Amino acid sequence: MNKAIHTDKAPAAIGPYSQAIRAGNTIYVSGQIPIDPATGAFAGEDIVSQTRQSLTNIRNILAEEGLDMSRVVKTTVMLKDIADFAAMNEVYAEFFTAPYPARAAYQVAALPKDARVEIECVAVF
Repeated sequence: MNKAIHTDKAPAAIGPYSQAIRAGNTIYVSGQIPIDPATGAFAGEDIVSQTRQSLTNIRNILAEEGLDMSRVVKTTVMLKDIADFAAMNEVYAEFFTAPYPARAAYQVAALPKDARVEIECVAVF
């Protein structure tokens, strides 16, 4: 059975999807844009603050199931501008330790609400 995961410590879904789904021993976290759940607004306009908020949202969703970032095995990072890669990567390194998750990162044409970054992940128990 699939189980929807929800926490008030991350922004509510803005469409017909779940913040995350647990399927067996795996959690699939939907793409997180940098919305601060306390305010409903972006945490900031720059890539550093937006990356930090997106990853904080992921951390809070995983915590709802008793997991931390060390359980993440795969991430996908979508950037509005690939020139933001280095700055995003510096913040990303604050949230993960070796062995680092597998990752794909690429520039996209546009992101919801004109965010600079969106990050999704897969974690395991």
